Amino acid sequence: MANAVILLSGGLDSYTAGAIARAEGFDLFALSLVYGQRHVVELEAARRVASALRVKRHIELFLDLSAFGGSSLVGEGEVPKDRVIDAPDIPSTYVPARNTVFLSLALAWAEALGAEDLFVGVNAVDYSGYPDCRPEFLRAFERLSRVATKAGVEGRPVRIRAPLLRLTKARIVRLGTRLGVPYRLTLSCYDPVRGRACGRCDACQLRRKGFLEAGIPDPTRYATPASKE
Repeated sequence: MANAVILLSGGLDSYTAGAIARAEGFDLFALSLVYGQRHVVELEAARRVASALRVKRHIELFLDLSAFGGSSLVGEGEVPKDRVIDAPDIPSTYVPARNTVFLSLALAWAEALGAEDLFVGVNAVDYSGYPDCRPEFLRAFERLSRVATKAGVEGRPVRIRAPLLRLTKARIVRLGTRLGVPYRLTLSCYDPVRGRACGRCDACQLRRKGFLEAGIPDPTRYATPASKE
């Protein structure tokens, strides 16, 4: 089987992307980043997911982006709660150039492995408005990879695979459920409370909405119950 690298956060989207890669027959190599995020408990979820995906190797790489600041995810200000999510509005949870940095590291590992596919669970439909989750960003990064790597200039470019890019969260949940993904293993929260998802940040709102619209029970343990309105 061919090798593929997957950026694995431990969230719903990255697990689903990994399940798609597994279904396509790839041997998976998972990369998770410890970057100073306040929701570092997601690394525990990433370990569970890596085990469930039966990855060949799981690297947890330490890269402290909190040294730069510029995001509530790395401790600069509070994580927004109960926000009306509007895609054009880039929230304070955006981490400067995070996906550019993460993809560059995953690209380096893919080239070292001789892998020609790099999977990432970004989504440009039900998301928080991050510029580095948009189709134009991924296209630009793939063009960059062709000229920035030995593999690329020798005609063996790494393909950036974002199978969830144009799916709603509900469609992602349905797809993952068909693939047998146990979503109880995942964590999608930006500000967990004693190991539970807060239920109020953007990630929690989108997750709840996805399961509700998919008509599939949400296995997530939330600290705040859903509104009855």
